[in-house]
Amino acid sequence: MTEGLRERKKRQTRRRIADTAVRLFVERGFDQVTIAEVAAAADVSVNTLYNYFPAKEDLVLPPEEASPTRLADIVRERPPGRSAAHAVLDRLRAEVRGRERIVGLTEGFGRVLEMMRAAPTLTARLEDLAGQMTDALAETLAEETGAAPGDPLPRAVAWQLGCCHSLVYAEIGRRTAAGEPPAAIAAAVLDLLDTVESLLGERLLTYAVRKDR
Repeated sequence: MTEGLRERKKRQTRRRIADTAVRLFVERGFDQVTIAEVAAAADVSVNTLYNYFPAKEDLVLPPEEASPTRLADIVRERPPGRSAAHAVLDRLRAEVRGRERIVGLTEGFGRVLEMMRAAPTLTARLEDLAGQMTDALAETLAEETGAAPGDPLPRAVAWQLGCCHSLVYAEIGRRTAAGEPPAAIAAAVLDLLDTVESLLGERLLTYAVRKDR
């Protein structure tokens, strides 16, 4: 479907607000910048800003990029013949190869990462988000496999895949903080994903394989 003029303008406004906010947060610190200052710099009203971003933390961690259903969505979207584990590994590899924004492999992300680590509310949200992702994935796996209530297997699988996901972000963060360029980080993380896959057991790698539709 072709994007209409109104939708395009809304998307552009949303991106302008977010980019303006991150620039100010990086320059002065997350806690030192007010919503009113972000709105003024982005040339929108405070009410308009809140229509796009209900919480200040959303300006840095927008729900569409930092969604609690991210892992569950990845698994639900996998093609026939792919397991839950391979779906997650496939998506992470694609995002790393593409040096996508969602995994932090863009130029200048190092300063953004420093800003986020210095803001307690942002680090707390990231920790909470990881738990929510695992919970949502466990529910999806239990539903898809028809697991009995109380069966620990879906949660155990979700926890391991959540750990793999967190490890990738932690490695990108560590290397970014050390000043490595995105291309070098991407290569190292792809090697890490190969190592992770080689360590995962056959039971996990073949769990919840999607049947032909």
